[in-house]
Amino acid sequence: MHNNSNYPIVVIRCWTFNHGPYIKECLDGIVMQKTDFPFAAVVVDDASTDNELDILWDFIKNELDPSTVQRDETEDYIRVIATHKTNSNCMFVFMLLKYNHYSIKKNKRPYLKDWEGNAKYIAACEGDDYWIDPLKLQKQVDYLESHPDFTMTCHRIQCYSQTSQKIIREEYCYNKSRKIKTKDIIYRTGFFIPTCSIVFRRSVLDNYPEYCSKCMVGDYPLQIMCAMKGNTYYFNEVMGVYRVDNGSSWTGSQDWCVYSERRVKVIRSQINMFRGFAKDYPKWRKYFHNKEVDQILRHIPCKKGTPVEDQKKYFAAFSEEINNLSLFEKIDMKIRMSTYYSFKTLYFKYILSKYSRKYMWY
Repeated sequence: MHNNSNYPIVVIRCWTFNHGPYIKECLDGIVMQKTDFPFAAVVVDDASTDNELDILWDFIKNELDPSTVQRDETEDYIRVIATHKTNSNCMFVFMLLKYNHYSIKKNKRPYLKDWEGNAKYIAACEGDDYWIDPLKLQKQVDYLESHPDFTMTCHRIQCYSQTSQKIIREEYCYNKSRKIKTKDIIYRTGFFIPTCSIVFRRSVLDNYPEYCSKCMVGDYPLQIMCAMKGNTYYFNEVMGVYRVDNGSSWTGSQDWCVYSERRVKVIRSQINMFRGFAKDYPKWRKYFHNKEVDQILRHIPCKKGTPVEDQKKYFAAFSEEINNLSLFEKIDMKIRMSTYYSFKTLYFKYILSKYSRKYMWY
């Protein structure tokens, strides 16, 4: 049913930077996909400084069909487009940026625009993650094709520890394949659905609001938007691997309870996102308010040894929101700030936490 178009039905987003040790495994996971439709992986390398570019050029030379190669160059990038030698449904678009865009805050999303604009579905696999099921794309696209009221699908993954050099756990939404509750997508954050597991309808991006596009936290706003515009289906099958303990990844470089001006900007961008969703989708207003409060309280600098000055700066940055907390929300804040961990205080903290958050969240 997908063979009628030569244009990619699925476009895969692959952002990568200094993923030299991992990028080949990522590309191989894309190539292994067995589909009855064409798909394209847009690999955007942000001027890597390790050996990643050498690996990408070797892949272009050895893995792609030379008769299909198209190459062009601008002052910003070198672009190479070609079909894979053995998988005729698999096309690659390599965008090799000539200078690091992240460091100068230059948007890289326009490099995807030409390809995503005509695709029906979008998938994602960052350069340090990889897929292990050759039918991953086929299963997810087939489900979306046969269920027009669903906007996104995702699946169970394994977590590979770079420190331990082995699979250390699995991440999953539920213990069986099923529709995901919208409440869970809102409350359980973007890490509830790993980026490398998603396939969603491109139409979700139509009229994409500024409060989503300017949010500084991964694909969380995208996942919420999918939930606002339709349903999400979870496959309880391991189809991909997500790397943890990897300092070059975004999540591996975060310390969420240390004060910094950038951390404040990240949190503020999420607050703006929750408020935007609450306004546009009032049915879920309570849930977005709860997440806004949780976002502020979750990241209060309160580790042992945290400078008092850091807490003062944090409270000053969010003074309006903190002053407007309800009684139970203020109790929750005090609980989260507790750093004295005797058995009695831990038990007391657990009881208060259980009842204060139950009152707030449900």
